[in-house]
Amino acid sequence: MNVYDSLKMEALLKPHGFKVTQEEKEADLIILNTCHIREKASEKVYSELGKITNNQSGKKPTVIVAGCVAQAEGENIFKRAKNVDIVVGPQSYHNLPKLLEKVKRQEKWVIDLDFDEENKFDNVDVPDSPKHSSFLTIQEGCDKFCHFCCVPYTRGKEYSRKIAEIYREALGLVSNGAKEITLLGQNVNAFHGEDENGNPRSLGWLIKKLANIDGLKRIRYTTSHPKDMVDEELFEVHGGETKVMPFLHLPVQSGSDKILKSMNRKHTKDLYFNIIDKFRKYRPDIAFSSDFIVGYPGETDADFEDTLELVRHVKYAQCYSFKYSPRPGTPASIITDQVPEEVKTERLAVLQHLLREQQLEFNQQFVGLDLEVLFDKPGKYTGQIIGKSQYFQSVVVKGGEEIIGNISKVRVLQAGASSVVGVI
Repeated sequence: MNVYDSLKMEALLKPHGFKVTQEEKEADLIILNTCHIREKASEKVYSELGKITNNQSGKKPTVIVAGCVAQAEGENIFKRAKNVDIVVGPQSYHNLPKLLEKVKRQEKWVIDLDFDEENKFDNVDVPDSPKHSSFLTIQEGCDKFCHFCCVPYTRGKEYSRKIAEIYREALGLVSNGAKEITLLGQNVNAFHGEDENGNPRSLGWLIKKLANIDGLKRIRYTTSHPKDMVDEELFEVHGGETKVMPFLHLPVQSGSDKILKSMNRKHTKDLYFNIIDKFRKYRPDIAFSSDFIVGYPGETDADFEDTLELVRHVKYAQCYSFKYSPRPGTPASIITDQVPEEVKTERLAVLQHLLREQQLEFNQQFVGLDLEVLFDKPGKYTGQIIGKSQYFQSVVVKGGEEIIGNISKVRVLQAGASSVVGVI
């Protein structure tokens, strides 16, 4: 979603005379679009701010801190970083042109942290730079209040865009070259946007509608919450709509019911297993990824073993895993039973070893078989092109940049944990 928001800010500022530069020293304006989900991400903001110096013209660039750190820390950013001119939250970046005008009038330290979701989407156009795989935000915010998470405080309550707005933006993305669209939300499967008659519609219903767009070849969505995986249409669309990719990111966070309850996740591991089994019933080849937090306050060795057992049961294609990081203002941050850092580190290493084994095993099963790959960028080395399979694997082939944007069959020749190599 931060990538999506960054592209929107770029599109918003272009009509006001700005163009993007890859060289920081050329910049008159620097925007840090920030994440607050973990402490490391937040502190990196201040590290980056400290590196900003005068540009090649000898002038101080206008510096903007946008996104979730802006929303969470507000005026405190001005105190910690004297070179910041504007602080703007993730629901207010459509006001950037007005805020820049205020700075021009020597009104230093301009701040906008309002929550006005509809205005944000009404005032920002589709980015004009072609993206063969594009993001489209359909839902923002979260009402779940997991005890470790700052999202409800930085992105606000759950809000779903209207179907007509989403459809219009999807048409624009496809006309601009998108063959794949990933629908975004902090809690995307809680989507309940209204159709033209004012009726709330589900994510499954929306996907069916978007699948009718000519030229759109692939549809994905992220991130989902197990508690809201109650939409029968969503299960059915995985079984019956070929444009929906057989890959689902479904965060579970822990395999221990005790820890899940302490996290206020509002689901059990058995409910999670039932969801996985139901998706596999509709789409037997579907691949899963997840998020895991290791070392949550109160987590014992037995709780951690429950997490490992869950991983062994599901067999993931890929995953994200992190040590628990206290976020200021969240209920978990004041729990006294914190897990020692060295225990977190040890447990994370064990979990990641198991996850890497599963990811390698998943990729190796395709050696000698064909994958459908959408090529989207040059590889690390000359003559390499990288794309994504239907299962969201990174696929590397030899080829020229003319194949970027194509969807091609690739015969897999070899597989590693993080990517597979093949030939068209």
